[in-house]
Amino acid sequence: MNNLFPIFLKLENLHTLIIGGGYVGLEKITAVLDNSPEARVTLVSPEIRQEIRDLANQNSRINLIDRRFNDDDLHEKDLVIVATNDKEENKRIAEVARARNIITNVADTPAICDFYLSSVVRKGNLKVAISTNGMSPTFAKRLKEVLGEALPDNLDTAMEQLKAVRDMLKGDFAHKVDELNRITAVLTEKKKDSSEPL
Repeated sequence: MNNLFPIFLKLENLHTLIIGGGYVGLEKITAVLDNSPEARVTLVSPEIRQEIRDLANQNSRINLIDRRFNDDDLHEKDLVIVATNDKEENKRIAEVARARNIITNVADTPAICDFYLSSVVRKGNLKVAISTNGMSPTFAKRLKEVLGEALPDNLDTAMEQLKAVRDMLKGDFAHKVDELNRITAVLTEKKKDSSEPL
């Protein structure tokens, strides 16, 4: 049973620490920036891939620190992504971060994560996050591909129109919800088979 609580974070308002500058670190910083291009990120590692350095050269909100992690790096950080190739050190960092009430993700170690990075389908302003509760990132990736193909590309137009309708509606919150549900009911109606009698 998946008991995870799904949220969408405004990473531009937070300070993210990534520990590890190898392939997994690149994967994590890319995921962060793809979803939150204005995120403030500090990455600490004694070895940092050139692709990460290139990202930092293009983005002033990325700070690279060329050395091994030390516990003081957690100071004033809001969330941590641990991506080193040392499993014992990863576990230790997660324990130190948790003791400081900093939520932590440890790459490829779901049992000691406070949160997971999801597969994300993006269509304009719509984002659909997919979680397999850490069981199968590959399945999430495939489902992302299916949803990406199934959802139309012009959803932003529909969302803009619904926002305009919502802004014009009068009445209390419950009335607005009822009206928007009535207006959007067509989105969930099954199309009649042309062979069915009217």
